[in-house]
Amino acid sequence: MTLKITNLTVAYGQTTIIHALDDLWPTGQITALIGCNGAGKSTLLQALAGLIPMQGSTSLSGAPISAQDRHRTISYMPQDTSAQSSLSVLEVVLLGRLGSLGLRLPAGLADQALATLDLFGLATLQSRPLDEISGGQRQLVFLAQALFRQPRVLLLDEPTAALDLRHQLLVLERLRHIAHTHGMIIGMAMHDLNLAAQYSDRIIGLGGGRKVAAGPATEVLTPDRLRIMFGIEARVTQSENTPLQVVPLRAVG
Repeated sequence: MTLKITNLTVAYGQTTIIHALDDLWPTGQITALIGCNGAGKSTLLQALAGLIPMQGSTSLSGAPISAQDRHRTISYMPQDTSAQSSLSVLEVVLLGRLGSLGLRLPAGLADQALATLDLFGLATLQSRPLDEISGGQRQLVFLAQALFRQPRVLLLDEPTAALDLRHQLLVLERLRHIAHTHGMIIGMAMHDLNLAAQYSDRIIGLGGGRKVAAGPATEVLTPDRLRIMFGIEARVTQSENTPLQVVPLRAVG
């Protein structure tokens, strides 16, 4: 299974945000989107999720993705998860399968939702109202909801932005395991280049809504490309026993 993106273009009035982007996202892999503010990362994810108009096409395993298919097969979590609600944590996750809900919960559905919460250490919060938990915990709840939908494609906009370091690592480890073992296609916008290098299988570097580079971290996170994408001078190091590391030195240009 592969997500194929062909000539994807997004424009607001006369301003083009994404310019005729082509790419191929393989099954069982995490594709990280990197780039400076305004590069088009969030816009690309929203277009793929069907939330904003776009030109071009997307297909899954060679079959075009219709609007109905997009709702069933693609799950999206925005960067802003500050929505207020008096629903309990468990109820918010259950809403991920709204189409399966009725006057009574199907047998086992609540247990499945609890198991998803437990992936991120949230099972003990199941009865807490969403309004009464921290911003980081709320972000994890919405991530659990997105996963609970059992999508074929999972799109995440800065999924670790509100999390402490331990939970950043926990979430990325869980996502990598899910992608590799369940054959899920995961695309996520990331600002932390070192975490992107450590946990993604491939990286797309965006600049001005165009694809500047794509491939493994060693090909994308080079000093020359970091200068082009971010306007920085950086030192890139890697040894046999440590992941690639980007050390920003100074802004340039």
